[in-house]
Amino acid sequence: MLMIPGPTPVPEQVLLAMGKHPMGHRSSEFSALMAEVTENLKWLHQTQNDVLILASSGTGAMEAGIINFLRQGDKVLVGNNGKFGERWGKVARAYGLDTHEITAEWGKPLNPEDFKAALEADTDKQIKAVIITHSETSTGILNDLETINAYVKAHGALIIVDAVTSLGACSVPVDEWGLDVVASGSQKGYMIPPGLAFVSVNEKAWTAYETANLPKFYLDLGLYRKDGAKNTTPFTPPVNLFLRCRPPCKC
Repeated sequence: MLMIPGPTPVPEQVLLAMGKHPMGHRSSEFSALMAEVTENLKWLHQTQNDVLILASSGTGAMEAGIINFLRQGDKVLVGNNGKFGERWGKVARAYGLDTHEITAEWGKPLNPEDFKAALEADTDKQIKAVIITHSETSTGILNDLETINAYVKAHGALIIVDAVTSLGACSVPVDEWGLDVVASGSQKGYMIPPGLAFVSVNEKAWTAYETANLPKFYLDLGLYRKDGAKNTTPFTPPVNLFLRCRPPCKC
């Protein structure tokens, strides 16, 4: 029994499904599987937006969420009240973003009013994105994403959400809240092994993608959107992990 935030314990039926011989990832069989998985992912995310599938950890999904929708030197706000909020600040700075952190003591939630104050003070709209960890894995704190997002929406910036330990464990209504970019990983609430990551992207974020200029190749989400529309992937995926994104009755 793994008594850690993740990887979580994997049910036996999942392990058995993964023991099947891999199918070709360019086959019609895999395309049908990916179409089914994508439909289920949209249901889980409560969205009609694109939900893209990467072969990575949750960190890869979050890095993709940051680099695909921002420009060099953009000003961003990062919520930091734990190890992963701290990490997103490091990622943003690694790509040369003008990074400002709103902090809280580890073990305590971020104060939404701190975000409101910073966003309302930004009258010339220099803040281009707010990067938030919904469930801070390192402490178990659930930040008030709904309220923070309302302040972000009033400002006009993008919101980029780490939902790695919240998606599948609590409700994250992507469309109802109007979340722009939401990242998660297979090894937490999904209860399958590490290796898949998911990024939900809405049309506002795709508009930002058109002018984004941060370096990317493997994590270029435009490639995943283009191939995903044909129920395929731009690069080789961990095929057998897709089997356990299906309802249990299908395997």
